[in-house]
Amino acid sequence: MSGPALVLIAIQVVAMLLLAPVVTGVMRQLRARLEGRAGAGIWQPWRDLRKQFRKEPLSARDTSWISRIGPVVFMVTGIGVCALVPLVGTVTLPLVPDDLFVVVGLLLLGTAALALIGLDAGTAFGGMGSSRHMTIAALVEPTVLLSIYALSVPVGTSLLSVIVTSRSSDVTSIWSPVSVLAVTALAIAVIAETGRLPVDNPATHLELTMVHEAMLLETSGRDLAWLEWGSQVRLGALLGLLAAFVMPFGLTDQLTLPLVALGLLAMVAKVLGLAVCLAAAEVFIAKLRLFRVPELLAGSFALALVAVTASYWVVTG
Repeated sequence: MSGPALVLIAIQVVAMLLLAPVVTGVMRQLRARLEGRAGAGIWQPWRDLRKQFRKEPLSARDTSWISRIGPVVFMVTGIGVCALVPLVGTVTLPLVPDDLFVVVGLLLLGTAALALIGLDAGTAFGGMGSSRHMTIAALVEPTVLLSIYALSVPVGTSLLSVIVTSRSSDVTSIWSPVSVLAVTALAIAVIAETGRLPVDNPATHLELTMVHEAMLLETSGRDLAWLEWGSQVRLGALLGLLAAFVMPFGLTDQLTLPLVALGLLAMVAKVLGLAVCLAAAEVFIAKLRLFRVPELLAGSFALALVAVTASYWVVTG
């Protein structure tokens, strides 16, 4: 079983690595069109990555080994999330299960690596961005954990593949009150985790409002490319995870060409569909003040907590 699982995981990781910059390009292009601008095209993120990978990274004089290995760690954690999340199929490795707690742990490891990169140079803006980043993460990670845990209670396991398979076999569970509460909380957490509006503005260059961008000011060249690509991969993987819970269809548990091709097409369609919806909504949303962001995230945590309570009540009642 390990052989087919390795092949299927490799296929979905490579597919997401190729798709993630395109997703970012589609979102930027759609926002540009809706705002009356021409836009740079959906392939611009790939052109940016190609240009950055050709440049030698430069860093401040007082930076340590953290700035050298941090971008790679951030990228590797993003790849790990892609490998564990059921994007194309639900076949998993016995030794590395697609457990909820493993996925959240990888997300947290990447979050910590990015925050340390911002702190390592000792600049004011990097430290400010890292502080804001960890404040948001302290509310986001528990919400992700609780919201998916609410969906796992009826199944009796925290394996993501089993949860998705159970939801695909029981369509009524997709639109149950518990599921709606949990998915809503997860959607808000994904928006915050990936630095999208209204929590953060990925297109801003105003120092006092930056969160994600503030931590990247001291990186350049290949290091910046790893961080940008890693952020795009995390966005694609989390959108794919959200899509797997909302539309748990098209996933395969067999390594055959037709089923794998169907799974790839389903993944691309679902991720791009959610990305388009998110980009269109961002045009009409203003960024929240920093002190209002915890209120939004606390609300999503409350929704996830209610979902867990209601899920236990439904199972035991």
